[in-house]
Amino acid sequence: MAAVKDMINAGGTFLGIELGSTRIKAVLIGEDFAPLASGAYDWENRLENGIWTYHTDEVWTGIQGSFQNLSAELTGRYGISLTGVGAIGISAMMHGYLPFDKNGGQLVPFRTWRNTMTEKASQILSEQFHFNIPQRWSIAHLYQAILNGEDHVKDICFLSTLAAYVHWKLTGEKVAGIGDASGIFPIDPETKNYQPRMMEQFDLLMRGEGLNLRIGDILPRVLTAGTAAGVLSAEGAKLLDPAGNLPAGIPLCPPEGDAGTGMTATNSVAERTGNISAGTSVFAMIVLEKALAGVYPEIDMVTTPAGKPAAMVHCNNCTSDLDAWLRLFHETLRAFGVKVEKSALYDTLYRKALEGAADCGGLLSYNYYGGEPVTALEQGRPLFVRTPDSGLTLANFMRVTLYSTMATLKIGMDILTEKEHIRLERLLGHGGLFKTRGVGQRFMAAALNVPVAVMESAGEGGAWGIALLAAYLSQKGKNETLEAFLADKVFVHAGGETVQPDARDRRGFGEFMVRYRAGLPIERAAVEHLGTARE
Repeated sequence: MAAVKDMINAGGTFLGIELGSTRIKAVLIGEDFAPLASGAYDWENRLENGIWTYHTDEVWTGIQGSFQNLSAELTGRYGISLTGVGAIGISAMMHGYLPFDKNGGQLVPFRTWRNTMTEKASQILSEQFHFNIPQRWSIAHLYQAILNGEDHVKDICFLSTLAAYVHWKLTGEKVAGIGDASGIFPIDPETKNYQPRMMEQFDLLMRGEGLNLRIGDILPRVLTAGTAAGVLSAEGAKLLDPAGNLPAGIPLCPPEGDAGTGMTATNSVAERTGNISAGTSVFAMIVLEKALAGVYPEIDMVTTPAGKPAAMVHCNNCTSDLDAWLRLFHETLRAFGVKVEKSALYDTLYRKALEGAADCGGLLSYNYYGGEPVTALEQGRPLFVRTPDSGLTLANFMRVTLYSTMATLKIGMDILTEKEHIRLERLLGHGGLFKTRGVGQRFMAAALNVPVAVMESAGEGGAWGIALLAAYLSQKGKNETLEAFLADKVFVHAGGETVQPDARDRRGFGEFMVRYRAGLPIERAAVEHLGTARE
């Protein structure tokens, strides 16, 4: 206890804050990289005027709330206040569109990664660049706004992601970590900066639309992990900690996206490693030894926080539909006067899925709350479908609902394994889908036919990952690569459990996928014929 107090008082700690899709989390780690305290704030995206968004005032309410909760936990545990840290890191959901004018004014509401409103821009840019530009990338949102003739475009002086925006407000620096930047505009793996040929092409496209903007003038500077990215300003200190305990001058590492912090939190930044992040969305990141032979709309080419190329299969939908069903079951229990903790409900029903038929008894589920580019759907309608002779049991229902969270990921991953012949020894899983031990992990291993490991530390998620990147900033003077730092210092004694693919589960998931692919026209028909509750 005394040693921890001395470390905290000496500023030997590192603070990571990540703005996830359903929660803003702050984690404080010590010199041994273990968490000392954490705090969280729950929030939800809003569908306003047909656009998925978060309000920026709630960004700061959430950041302050998560930091205050962390500070209170630290005080309760160690009896001291947090009056300084060695370094700070900010992370957030990748992609999206946050444009600002010359006075720092926000020009339009934040357009998040969840929107599928940029199909035309995505297609044009992908054809021009000969490089896949997904709909959720910042550059696709910008070009779609140009094609739509949106008046605000001419006033853009800074185009930001959520992480880069928060970092800017805390430090005054308009920068992005290279992993986050790789979801803004394509990255050149040699120079570790935006791809110059594509920037010239984009400038020509803008001039063709009558705009004098240069894309290089409005994007954040690209920084790799371990690079100094500014210090906490006096104004930033007040934004982060209105109580006034944190001083200005604390260094910050480059702000990163949730893909990069997921790779960091699972020690998946070296070549031939990979990880799966499964929460509101699900994505797999595979660090490559060489470039892919083809260009695929289902595969993003992004980078690790150190700038190594990585293939990313990103699916917009994962646990939202699952969570909705679990809320319904919780409400049912309450109607009978039965009180069950949320964690117990999830664990019990997840484990119930293990009793189900390997093929889910013929049940079918689509978890599409929003559009899904991997299956070419601009909108989503959550669906549960069965035939009269399907095996409608609780176990089968839970199993099919869990299967549906990873079905679209399976479609994208098949491209890497079957067309590009990429082989992986294992994947590291993290996120809410893996919290119940041995369930989501087992099904994911069967779905992808790859051993899936979940580390004991992975539960801390991206906030811990960005805290590690903040700690790496203080180590960079030792000329240590990020890969060596994580392998030799952070994860050298890490524990965890690896689950091998089960043959019965593999066959059952394969049968489910045949049904899933065949039923996609049902989902498309639902989108076409079933409006939303607001329509």
